[in-house]
Formats: sequence, structure tokens, C-alpha cells
Amino acid sequence: MRLLHRSCLAALCLAGLAAAGNALAQNYPAKPVRMIVPFPPGGSNDILGRTLALKLAEALKQPVIVENRGGAGGSIGAEVAAKSPADGYTILIGHVGTLAVNAGLYPKLGYDPVRSFAPITLIANVPNVLVVHPSVPANTAAELVAYARANPGKLYYSSGGNGSAAHVTMEYFKLQTQADIVHVPYKGTGPSVTDLIAGQVSMTITGIPPVISHIRAGKLRALGVSSLQRVDALPQTPTISESGVKGFDAVQWYGIVAPTGTPREIVMKLNVDIRGIMQSPEMRERLNTEGAIATTSTPEEFAAHIRSEIARWGAVIKRAGIQAD
Repeated sequence: MRLLHRSCLAALCLAGLAAAGNALAQNYPAKPVRMIVPFPPGGSNDILGRTLALKLAEALKQPVIVENRGGAGGSIGAEVAAKSPADGYTILIGHVGTLAVNAGLYPKLGYDPVRSFAPITLIANVPNVLVVHPSVPANTAAELVAYARANPGKLYYSSGGNGSAAHVTMEYFKLQTQADIVHVPYKGTGPSVTDLIAGQVSMTITGIPPVISHIRAGKLRALGVSSLQRVDALPQTPTISESGVKGFDAVQWYGIVAPTGTPREIVMKLNVDIRGIMQSPEMRERLNTEGAIATTSTPEEFAAHIRSEIARWGAVIKRAGIQAD
């Protein structure tokens, strides 16, 4: 009888929790939603986050407030999101750095990319583009590699900081080409690009959105994109792979996650709303002109993608001996 009584109580508790979750989802959202962007303004995270936030606010009929929390390769903002209440009112725009690369870089992360978050959906793939200051005597990736090998330590590349996607991607490029290029970390993509335009550094490799206007204006020279296919926004720019670094593939990806424990009903509502936004012709065209590719997934597909990318970039970091500090 005691066992039966306990079983009945457990069933009632589960039913109560399910009912509470359904009620919460039906009333969601009843107040503004916070979207944490774990990088300073000006980079691909910020551009994509703000673009999505405007449309998501329309779908949710509540403001979506973008909050930039930069630092430590995005890990500070990601930790803030991970430790926020799991009620659907805090979401994070995560990407290959915060959800994959950081796992191999930082031995004491304040969050676990797999266990701390409930994946919602991928939102975009953003190929990187290798760009140089016009003073650099190279018009192709192959010419850049030849020049770097002939002049070891003479070229300097900027990144958004130690452990950033640009840092890891360029170290991967150096690993593949045996080119000697010196790293100069900045506090964000914005300032790293500003100094590149000013000629303070020689080059960078970063997501297309922050630099495409400068490429079109002739302030930077694009040598190659990091995807295996050319990008519509830069049709004349070859891939790095076809430019001599065979098989080079390093695409940044972005997705939305919430703190683990967020009710499944809310996760699925956000998944449906965000996928609808990203799959709309208007959003696809807008991202395409900026060099980004709208991409969506189920929560389960996104979770599997995160795990596979942790393994992939962890191996690169180990081989290249990359350190965050």
C-alpha cells in the first residue's frame, strides 16, 4: 500500500509539473526577453543577434532586448546565460566559439557547452573571409602563404581576442600552410578590423558581415573564403581551398540556446518562431547580401552538431597547441 501510495504521489507530482509547464508555455512570453550576445558590438554575433531580435520581438509580441556581455572569447556572456533562470526569458546567441572551441581552450569554463544549455535551433552559417590590408603584396591565398614563408614573422594578423573564432581559424590556417604569421589579439572584432583598415596589422580571417562593406569599398582585399563553396555575396572571391590550401574548411555557425531546464514547451515555441523567421525570403535575402547563410534545425540536430564540433575543434586546438592566454 505504501508503494502504491508513493507511486500515486509521484504520478500526481509529474502531472502537476507537466500542467505547470503547459500553463507557463501558454502564457509565454508575458514580459521582455533578454538575448545575450557574448561579444562586443560590431562582430557577426552582434549583427546576427540584433537582426534576429527585431523579428523575434514581432513574433513574440514582446521586446527582445540585446545585451552585449563580451570577454574571454565569449565565455563570460555564455556563463551569465547558463546561470540565468531557466524560464525562457534569457536566451543566448551561441556560436562555434562559445559552444565548441571554448571547450578545448579553457580548462575551467564557468559553463558546460553541452550540459548547461537547452539547444533551440541553428540560425546561420557564416563563412570566414581571409582579408589583407592593400599594402600586403598578395592577391591570392597562395601568394600570401609564399610571402609569409619567405618573410617569417613579418606579417601580423588581428583577431577579436585570444581564443576567438578568428584566432583559432587563423592558427588552423597556419597549421595547414606552415606560414609564420604573428597574432595580435583585440577586444572584439570591431577594433581588430579598424586597426587592419588603418594598416596597424596585415590581415585577419573573420566572418564576412563585419568586413564586406570594407571589401566593396576597396579598403581591404579579400583573398579567399573559408567554406568549400564560393559565397554569393563575394562571387569573385575564390575559396581558400581552391586557392591552394586544399580541403580548408572553417565556417562559423550560430544558434540560439537557453539555460538547461527551460520547459520543453517554451523551447519548441522559440524553435518554431525562430525557424519561421530564418526561413522567410526576407531574412534569407538580407543575410545573403551580408555573406551569411540562414540555417535552421531541430533542437536535437543542433545538440548533435554542438557535440561533433567540440570534438573537431578540440583536435585542432591540441594539434596546433593553441592557448587562450
